[in-house]
This record gives sequence, C-alpha cells and structure tokens, in this order.
Amino acid sequence: MTSASNPLSGPRPFSPRDIRTLTVDVAGPVFLPGDNGYTEEATGFNRAVTHRPAVIVGAADAADVMSAVSFAGRYGRPVAVLSTGHGPSGDVPEDAVLITTRRMTGLSIDAGERTVRVEAGVNWRQVVEEAAGHGLAPLVGSAADVGVVGYTLGGGLSVTMGRAFGWAADHVQWIDVVTADGELRHASRDSEDDLFWALRGGKSNFGVVTAMEFSLFPVTQLYAGALYFSGDDAREVLHAYERFTTTAPEEVTSSVALLRLPDLPTLPDFMRGRLTVAVRFSWLGSEADGEGLIAPLRAAAPVLLDTVELRPYTEFDAISADPPEGIGAVEHFAVLDEVSPDTIDALLDVAGPEADSRVNVVDLRQLGGALSRYSGAPNVVGTRDAAFAVFAFVFVPPGEDREEYRTVGGEVMERLEPWLTVRKHTNFLGANDATTERVRLAFDAPTYERLQEIKAARDPANMFRLNHNIPPASAGAGS
Repeated sequence: MTSASNPLSGPRPFSPRDIRTLTVDVAGPVFLPGDNGYTEEATGFNRAVTHRPAVIVGAADAADVMSAVSFAGRYGRPVAVLSTGHGPSGDVPEDAVLITTRRMTGLSIDAGERTVRVEAGVNWRQVVEEAAGHGLAPLVGSAADVGVVGYTLGGGLSVTMGRAFGWAADHVQWIDVVTADGELRHASRDSEDDLFWALRGGKSNFGVVTAMEFSLFPVTQLYAGALYFSGDDAREVLHAYERFTTTAPEEVTSSVALLRLPDLPTLPDFMRGRLTVAVRFSWLGSEADGEGLIAPLRAAAPVLLDTVELRPYTEFDAISADPPEGIGAVEHFAVLDEVSPDTIDALLDVAGPEADSRVNVVDLRQLGGALSRYSGAPNVVGTRDAAFAVFAFVFVPPGEDREEYRTVGGEVMERLEPWLTVRKHTNFLGANDATTERVRLAFDAPTYERLQEIKAARDPANMFRLNHNIPPASAGAGS
C-alpha cells in the first residue's frame, strides 16, 4: 500500500484512467461530481451541510476502505468519512475523497460473552433489535438512526444507561481501522494498543474504522419516556429538575429541553410554534421505584403529555423523540462544572418564555455517575468531572444559507459562561466550533501531546484532518 503524500506538495489531479482503476479496485460504487446519485450519496443527516468531494467511494467492505485510503494517499488528498447518522459534521471540500460506510451493515452477537461486533455503517436500531433477542442491550445513543461507530469514537453518552454504566467507548473490546498507509489494523489491549487508546475519544483522527466489538448489558426494559410542559411553566419545571438532579441515583439518566419547534402538522398541537419543556427520563429499576423518583417532576406543573412508562428497551427512542428524518441545523455544545438555581435563571433569561430567542432546542443533560469514572482499558475520553452537558440547536430552513444562522445559539453559551468548564469534549464540540485550539481543550496536556505523537507516527501528512483535528506533532499546534 502507498503511504499518504506530503500535503505541502499539493494534491495531484486525477485522470480518467485513475478513476477507472479505482472503480475496478472497489466493490462498492464510485461517484464523481455530476454523476447520478452523487448528491444523495454525499448527503448526511444535517441537511444544512453541503459536501462537494472530488470523489465518493461507497465502501462495501474493509477492502474498499483500504483502496480508497490508498488512492487518496497517492494523490495527496484528505479523506473524510460521512457520518452514518446524527453527529457534528463539517463541509467536505472539493479536493477530498469522501468514504461512505452505509453499505457496511454486518452485525453479529456473542450472547455468551455479551458482546456485539458491528461494521462501520450499522446504526443503533440494528443493534438494539438484534440484542433484544438475546435479552441484552447496548449503551445506545439518542435515536435509532444514530451511527454506532462515530458516536462511540467520541465517547458515546447513552440516554438510557449512561450514568449507570459510563461512556460507550469504555466498553469497546477491539477496533479494526484502516490507517493512512492503507493498511487494515486490529487495535485492542494486546495489539496496536496506541491506536486502541487514541481512537476511543480521539474520533476519526487516526484512520477509518471499519468494525468494532463492544459489550452489551443484561437489560430488557426501562421505566422511561418524557414529560412535556407548557413553556409558561418553564421556570417551575427547570428549577424542579435542578433539585431532582442533586439526589438522582446513578441508575437515572435524564435531561431537560426547551423546545421552540416550528408549526408543523406532524407535531402535537401544544408543541406547534410555541415554547414547550420536555423532561427526558430513564430508570433502570422497578416501575414503582421509578414512579417515586419522578413524582416531584410530575408535580412541578400541569403535564401536557406523559410518555414515561415501563417499556421494552427497543422503545428507547421515545425518550428523546428525535426527528426521524434529516434536518438542517447549526449546533453549539458545551459542558458545565455545575448547575445551580442561578444557572437555571440564566438559562431562562436567554431561552425561556420571556426571551426573544431563535434557538429551537436547548438540551441540558446530567452527567456524573459512572460517566465520571474509568472502566475497561484506558482511553482518551476526557472531561469526566463535568456535571452537565448543554446543547443548542437552530434549524436552518431548506434552501436558506447556513452562514446566516452560524452565530445563532451562541448567546446561550455566552450567558452560561460562568458555569462552563474551560475543558471541551469531542462529542460536545460542534463542527463550526472545532478549531485546533478548542479540540486541544478536550484533553489534558500530557494526553494531547501523546495523541500528537501517535498522529505523527500514524498519519504524518494529516490525511485525516477533515474532523475534530489533532495535528501531528511535527506540524505544530497551528496546522
């Protein structure tokens, strides 16, 4: 295999013969700008992000990924991977090779070992449904169509069991990854341990993951769902939620969201074009104990809709009720050292019922519990002492320029600044904010220096730079 070219020499142009050779080398489809299917192949969940790569390889297997990476290396091109589901995503430029993995959907479960092996294109719906047949469950994301691999490489905060069992990355057993030299490597505690450490929390900086194996848990049901309230009651509900989190046991994973959703016919009447508040709740214990825990939240104000009930784990997406189809959005993320009554008042000032806000969703999610501890093999998922994560999303209507919305939502983070930690987290760092310096803040100094050393050894030309980039040590912090 050919190693990556030096980006300082500039990319080499492709010839028609080069493309024909690539097409023969891979089993999946190859798309060029203007080809039928190019636009659809390059479209991810966030419809406000436009990708215009020079070439798209629709990888059917790991061999296709190896061929695509080797091809990019020969011509000095950066490589990007399209998110299978939700997740921060930046624009892929015109000189890049884009790899899509949605055709790589292999999945197998070892019920005795309580593990699952997934290929890069698998989403959580597939894992949850297959695992349920064995009485098992994963540390799932917020929606069924979230991609498993990208979510896990950034840490993976489960809306169902995160505070009970920790980050999804902590429970990975091994990872298969194609590095910048085009080679497929098997990373685990016992082989390529530097990659195994760096990939879990370092996202896509060190190669293209083709498969991974991780642990499952003997859970079949949850007492879970959401409580919805009028925005007029936001102050009472948010303060009740803040009090609730001070004593919530680790078996509870929860969040509260301020929702200003458009007037869409698919939404309940009480949510259409008006502010509502949603408290998301997941409890691993009995229904009776869950009812006792959630009672103060139910009593905070009149409940417009209550979906919290004992339900099979396969209905996990009732907790967040994310949109089932792709949307255009600008996103802002941060993590907080604490949430106090003053924090809640500040949030209400900028996004509550009396605020003139254009932000569609503000989600305040409790961390702590097992998320604050390490388990399994060491990894680089950091900021474990943070108390909460906060997200702000602004929808970009179809056909409108995302640039017009880029700063909307930033005022939420500015108002919460007194409570924000100076540290960042790779899965809580929007693509618009993922500068080199901000990514650096996701890691302590010794960890970041070691990550740069591994990057220099594994990807010295920074082929994998269209991401939350960690530049190789020789390139310096400003690369």
